[in-house]
Amino acid sequence: MASKITAAQVKELRDKTQVGMMDAKKALVASEGDMDKAIDFLREKGIAKAKKKSGNVAANGLARVKVSGNTAAIIEVNSETDFVATNDTFNGLVDLVADTIAAKQPADLDAALALPTETGSTINEEIVKTTQVTSENVQLRRFAIEKKTDSQVFGSYLHQGGQIAALVVLEGADEATAKDVAMHVAAINPEFVSRDDIPADRLAHEREVLKQEALNEGKPEKIVEKMVEGRLHKFLSEISLADQPFVKDGDQTVSQFVASKGGKLVTFVRYEVGEGIEKPTVDLAKEVQDQING
Repeated sequence: MASKITAAQVKELRDKTQVGMMDAKKALVASEGDMDKAIDFLREKGIAKAKKKSGNVAANGLARVKVSGNTAAIIEVNSETDFVATNDTFNGLVDLVADTIAAKQPADLDAALALPTETGSTINEEIVKTTQVTSENVQLRRFAIEKKTDSQVFGSYLHQGGQIAALVVLEGADEATAKDVAMHVAAINPEFVSRDDIPADRLAHEREVLKQEALNEGKPEKIVEKMVEGRLHKFLSEISLADQPFVKDGDQTVSQFVASKGGKLVTFVRYEVGEGIEKPTVDLAKEVQDQING
């Protein structure tokens, strides 16, 4: 009869090896609960070695968009260097992850990592294999899933092969229009779909700041309100996709462009590889000096 694996055992093995929950449980089951054998199992499989890399900062990599019927997935997979991001093995992994997530629509990262792929291995196991091949920390950082109706269209765009990925949903219009909007999103980086999506407190704060700015410039009270509205419009055009001048034709806003094609903006997602990840600073002079002294 197989040994019953407890949550405490799984936690202990994870603490000792830094592997994921599913890997820890699988190792304990295979070793019938023997902790030392479970650690050996992980080392033999190369999983423990892969997890040692997890302390390294992975701020490079690729983003991808995969459309499957009325579902689309946008993902970001990270590596430590941009050199590995151009590697065929890494590219194959990114495609496999995007295909699997679009097809199976997991609820969160843990669920995504546990998904079986067409290779017979889980996404997490494929990531471990890629870590072993590239000798770099490889991670599935994030993903988003968007759904559309039959009357809606997806548009996607990859910049520099996947350094920036944009996914757009439009009501009406066509895929060519949606792709143009996705290209705009990649280039201009809006924060919101429209001004209606901007939190009221942020809008009120901006309005107050602009008012004080105008008053401090010594402008007469009677024209301050008009100035504030003009500057607020500029602020909105910077952060709201609908209000931004369309990148291919600055004489019309994005919403006007889409409307001219019989469509309406619904939503967008934009991923830029490594955004928000703090990269370590390297002192090359010190590094060379240390090698000379070493």
